[in-house]
Amino acid sequence: MYNGFLDFETPLIEIEKMIEGEKDEKKKRKLKRSLALEKKKIYSSLKPYQIVQIARHPKRPNIMDYIDGLFDEFIELCGDRVFGNDQAIIGGIGRIGENKVMLIGHRKGRELKENLVYNFGMASPEGYRKAKRIMELGGRFRKPIITFIDTPGAYPGIEAEERGQAMAIAENLYTFFKLPSPIISIVIGEGGSGGALGIGVSDRILMLKYSMYSVASPEACASILWKDAEEVYKASENLHLTADALYKLGLIDGIIDEPLEGSHKDPQKTIKNVKNAIISSLKELSSYSSEILLEERAKKYRKIGFFKRLD
Repeated sequence: MYNGFLDFETPLIEIEKMIEGEKDEKKKRKLKRSLALEKKKIYSSLKPYQIVQIARHPKRPNIMDYIDGLFDEFIELCGDRVFGNDQAIIGGIGRIGENKVMLIGHRKGRELKENLVYNFGMASPEGYRKAKRIMELGGRFRKPIITFIDTPGAYPGIEAEERGQAMAIAENLYTFFKLPSPIISIVIGEGGSGGALGIGVSDRILMLKYSMYSVASPEACASILWKDAEEVYKASENLHLTADALYKLGLIDGIIDEPLEGSHKDPQKTIKNVKNAIISSLKELSSYSSEILLEERAKKYRKIGFFKRLD
């Protein structure tokens, strides 16, 4: 039964049970010190797949928490004007401090019923077309565009393919490189494959400390390469999907700090850190002309990727 703890946090459960049952205050204080040390020990040496587990934590703040906590005003824009309104993508016009921006983000639910409505954050073509409509509106009025990435990937169902899933994502990638507005993307949970990239081409890519960004999930990678889904730890190591690994590789521009045990332990602190990062990035990017933004954005993505000669 899920009780808010992840499997690698088992030692913490045992200590907390001892604290609850201890009557002697002196012994209780000693146990609390032991708990703090154990937390520090666990979270200072997390393996990549353990970070994946935190990124997927069901109580982790989602896009609706960020909208409520970051924006003084928000007006949602719905529909793609072709097929319908995909609930897995939310977007609209918002104000953060003195900055009026366009917002686009993947939407996940808390409980199963919500996740069925939002398709677990897996967007269909109409979701990406809605995102394109919003980003083009931002470009037309030179408003900054903020995207929040939190998806295991684009919806892989046959009906999504029939309605042009690949084309919708490809058109978004093309559109991002034409927008004259500053673009900031923040990975707040999972960043999975083309589903993430469909709203993730930007001037500044930031990741929360315990988020993940990858071409494939560890489970899919393990099944493909080792024919064994149990090899998720090995897959996670090789995918270099953590914020620290991607920053070292130069694939992201910054890491936003989280509380020791993850953003679900102190959502308000995390949201405040995200807000500071957005305002700082907006201040920096607003000093560039549209021409420089477009030029630097193209350079940024052209230089991604490197190889070593083996001869």
